Amino acid sequence: MKISTMLAPALAAAGLFAQLPALAQDTASSSTLNAATAGTPPASADAVRDALAKKEGDADNATLLKETLTAVDKQYSLLRKGKVQVNYELGYTYIGQEKINTDLSSGTATLFSIENTNSHTITNTIMADYGVLNNLTANVTLPMISRYSDSAGFSGVSHTIGDVGLGVRWQPQEVKRDEVAYTITAGTRLATGTSPYKVDVQKGVATGSGVNSFNLGANMTRIVDPVALFGSFNAGYGLTAKHLNQQLYGATLRQVKPGASFGFGLGFAYALSYKITTSFSFQESIQARSTLTFDNNARAQTQTQSAGILSIGAGYRISPKTTVNVTVGAGLTAAAPNLSLTMSLPLSL
Repeated sequence: MKISTMLAPALAAAGLFAQLPALAQDTASSSTLNAATAGTPPASADAVRDALAKKEGDADNATLLKETLTAVDKQYSLLRKGKVQVNYELGYTYIGQEKINTDLSSGTATLFSIENTNSHTITNTIMADYGVLNNLTANVTLPMISRYSDSAGFSGVSHTIGDVGLGVRWQPQEVKRDEVAYTITAGTRLATGTSPYKVDVQKGVATGSGVNSFNLGANMTRIVDPVALFGSFNAGYGLTAKHLNQQLYGATLRQVKPGASFGFGLGFAYALSYKITTSFSFQESIQARSTLTFDNNARAQTQTQSAGILSIGAGYRISPKTTVNVTVGAGLTAAAPNLSLTMSLPLSL
């Protein structure tokens, strides 16, 4: 058995690339000794370097960073024209807060007055991307939501489809090495889930936003191998939910006009090896006041809400086409989920 054959994988696993010349000499000397006793020809330094070199199918740091950025936001990499990519995402969210204001005479209320917020939510999401052009990608998002609530009003599980999303991503200019890459995003979210303004709080919980909404944003990323820096911002606007008939603390809710939203995020990703990456990110979302209109023309406004989440992620490359990404998020503000856990599995077709 060749000693060089046994040493090469061990050296690669230890990451001792800086010591390669000395190790190659040691390996050659050991092989020579082994040849004198067993008749095996010695291994050259070139053979050791070939054994340690990246093989066909291995990912480089830039590729891994792009995949990590895709897992973080799904908006940092575009597909080639005609290509299809399907992503499966499994998410868990825990919200352990319950804020209820039953005094409508004051003219103010919180969103928690009309939506249960003490829940465990499991979301199975299928996301499909299609490359319309090399710099334009269309996507559709289909979530299936199971939400368990153990509040005083309702204890049980609600299963239903969530809000379906449609969107596009566009890169206005060609991506160049060592330069910031920009991606413009636009999308709409359809109110296909169970509306918090229509659900009977004694029989179930909401699985959707209750309003059709639109959003526009931009993402920036720059790869400084083996680190990638990224940031994003977006703005959203929701249409008014009308023709409601929800009983809420002795009054009938007739209409909800949601406030505009604004969000931003920043972070970085790091390629630890050819197969493993990690990422750190912060996201902040600000929701302006919404206006609730009741049957007696009385109105109430929700408070402005701010949700900040700190996320840590890791990706493991199983094959050239498959990378498993896991992200753990912790809420930093009262309006954010206490805990979130997401596992995504992108499959290129």
